Amino acid sequence: MLKWAIIFFVVSLVAGFFGFSGVSAASARIAKILFFIAVAIFLLLVVLSFFVVA
Repeated sequence: MLKWAIIFFVVSLVAGFFGFSGVSAASARIAKILFFIAVAIFLLLVVLSFFVVA
């Protein structure tokens, strides 16, 4: 579960880089949305990893 959280963290960093660096208007909007979705999934998976016992 923590592996997926780290993967979504990396995805959110990449999307945030493209979204906040001003690549273009259309792709920046999509990257910002993907950034916040990936951060939300990352936080959810981190919280769930503390409660799930393998």
